[in-house]
Amino acid sequence: MPMKIRSMVGLIPLFAVEILEPELIEQLPDFKRRLKWFLNYRPDLAALVSHWEEPGRGNRRLLSLLRGHRMKCLLRRMLDETEFLSDYGVRSLSRAHQETPYIFDFMNHSLSVSFQPGESNSSAFGGNSNWRGPIWFPVNFLLITSLRRFATFYGDEFKIECPTGSGKYLSIDEVADELALRLTRLFRRDKQGRRAIFGDNVKLQDDPHFRDHLLFHEYFHGDDGRGIGASHQTGWTGLVASLLAPSS
Repeated sequence: MPMKIRSMVGLIPLFAVEILEPELIEQLPDFKRRLKWFLNYRPDLAALVSHWEEPGRGNRRLLSLLRGHRMKCLLRRMLDETEFLSDYGVRSLSRAHQETPYIFDFMNHSLSVSFQPGESNSSAFGGNSNWRGPIWFPVNFLLITSLRRFATFYGDEFKIECPTGSGKYLSIDEVADELALRLTRLFRRDKQGRRAIFGDNVKLQDDPHFRDHLLFHEYFHGDDGRGIGASHQTGWTGLVASLLAPSS
């Protein structure tokens, strides 16, 4: 039963993208033959994937579930600050569900999904709310990685409004840069010398013995960037190091 919830699940199709370099295609004749077979004999399936035979920048080919108009529609919501885009990254659930929770009625039971930017309001999944509104670092990192791949195909000519409604149009690469900037803002000091991850914790914010020892929380508050959950998730939140490192 399809549920029309504006969540990270709807953004995940962005992850399914691969760019084929022209010289690589020629080196893989069997792969090229299979692609053509699907185009000729299973157009119903081929229609769900980008038209790989149409070249982009550098004569590259795109394999993706999203292309052109469809991707712009998705990015329009993702880059909307009243929905997914926060000052510190992309939320896992649209903020629109704060005022209008999704209600699902089934077998005399009414179930709801509402925007919870921080701690969960139920004990389900151990009180973990990372799919209900907070910023989860690994999926944000995958969004940036996918946008970088799309950029190698589309180039700088493909523009999208970022943030939505701002009148400012960026290339896909620039959108990826903007998301990376917002994620690193979780850890950097702001103009007042405060780090978003430490929230209102005075000792962590001000004490010289603590303020420079950063924590790698499991996820972060979807509005203010405060660190939530386990504080030692270096396995994925440590990915921030690659966003802070200068590009080669």
